Amino acid sequence: MRGLPYEVKALVQKARESALLAVETYNRPTATFRSGAYTVLMIIAWTSLFHACFIRKGVKPYYRKRGSTRYVKIDGDYKRWELKECLQQRYGGDNSGLRKNLEFFIGLRNKIEHCSVAQLDPEIFGECQALLLNFESMLTAEFGERHAVRGGLSFALQFSRAPARTSSTAAKAEQRTFRDIKKYIDGFRSGLSTEVQSDLAYSFKVYLVPKIGNHASTDAVAVEFVKYDSAKPEEMKQYERVVAMIKPREVRVANLGLLKPTQVVAKIKERLGRPFSIWDHKAAYEHFNARPPRGAPDPAACDIRYCQYDDVHRDYCYTPAWVDLLAVKLEDDATYRAIIERKKKSILQGPMRKAGAA
Repeated sequence: MRGLPYEVKALVQKARESALLAVETYNRPTATFRSGAYTVLMIIAWTSLFHACFIRKGVKPYYRKRGSTRYVKIDGDYKRWELKECLQQRYGGDNSGLRKNLEFFIGLRNKIEHCSVAQLDPEIFGECQALLLNFESMLTAEFGERHAVRGGLSFALQFSRAPARTSSTAAKAEQRTFRDIKKYIDGFRSGLSTEVQSDLAYSFKVYLVPKIGNHASTDAVAVEFVKYDSAKPEEMKQYERVVAMIKPREVRVANLGLLKPTQVVAKIKERLGRPFSIWDHKAAYEHFNARPPRGAPDPAACDIRYCQYDDVHRDYCYTPAWVDLLAVKLEDDATYRAIIERKKKSILQGPMRKAGAA
């Protein structure tokens, strides 16, 4: 790193090693805190890289005291800009795919630093890959190809099946944590523009297509990343044709993924390990206002997050999110008694009151 100030050299080295360690951790087959460790290490890498860029350009990435030219110190050291502040200082009002990718991981880091959620890995693979490719692009653009980390990277081998779920207490706790994080992920993605969502700098998605037939040579590379290049439209069209051939045709199926009441009951009994009947389910959907009562003027006035009305069959179907909600809420003994026992008593007393009045 000849020609760079010592502090810049140290920050670039820290950024590069943090990125390599992040990839090494992510690709380790026995790792369970894969996405969490990768996120934390890559944020360190990115923060160090931004600091190196600022300092090389004569900008001190330190917080100033309000109304003063002096810098804030903590335990004798200058308080440096966090990654979020680095993004604001570098990009201002520009909300590019790269910036949104980093903002996604800043929010995610705050949620996963203290928990391990293996289910998260396939959910955010595209964002993880973009985070790494963006890092290398900036590193080489700012400090030259000699600092590239690609020579130390390898493609992780993938199993074709996900590990089987367990019904242990730890697994149930992880499921609850995953639902909370998934809510953040879905919320963040839904707030993005179509342009950002399709930007490879935000999320890098690929099709893994087998190479069949004879190879041009025995030492042909097995896996290649092909970067989209608008300057080569004809070549890019060839790849688009390949994607079109392997992309499955979507067939619209009515009520796909929805559950009947008996299926909801079975899943809740399995997840709670305690009694849960059709009567209990009725008590639950009335308590949470998931759907209108029978005979309501508008039977379709459901909370569509949890329930949908089938006008053809004149009945109700329920979403997996409804099962998740009940499994979490009814795990609490007080809530279980309040909803199931009290509501069931009210439901059963209804016909008795009508009979007495008659």
